[in-house]
Amino acid sequence: MKPYLSITLLCALLGMSGQAMAYDAQLAQSYQQQFSQAKGAKAGKAIGLISAEAFVKQLQSDQAMLAVDIRTPQERQIFGLAMENKLNIGIHELFNPENLAKLPKDKPVVLVCKSGARAMAAGTALRHLGYDNVKILKGGYAKLTKYVSPKIAK
Repeated sequence: MKPYLSITLLCALLGMSGQAMAYDAQLAQSYQQQFSQAKGAKAGKAIGLISAEAFVKQLQSDQAMLAVDIRTPQERQIFGLAMENKLNIGIHELFNPENLAKLPKDKPVVLVCKSGARAMAAGTALRHLGYDNVKILKGGYAKLTKYVSPKIAK
């Protein structure tokens, strides 16, 4: 290989590696601030997790709350939330301005999905956008269906 070609290739590789290592420092700082309280036994609460038990108790107590099922329409064909204050908005549409406008900031918003993974991602993003009232149903429908029984769901 000719020396000038080697030097050119080396410079190109070094230039690309600098871009790969670059990140948005301001965005990283804002996430650091968001997650700074997520440590120890209170980590789950700090990131907005709510257990199936706490979710059901909140429903039974008639506390103001909005539940948002962020699964796909196909998933919701099988089963879903049967409560008054609910919305069905797939995660793929959740961040459209008209859907964000449907989310109140003055009462808890609980995101629900199959296992909690999508809700965790969406909840993190929403909290980062300023929706401090967003909670994530820990374990999603999988945990909720294990917890709820005819005796509990009165």
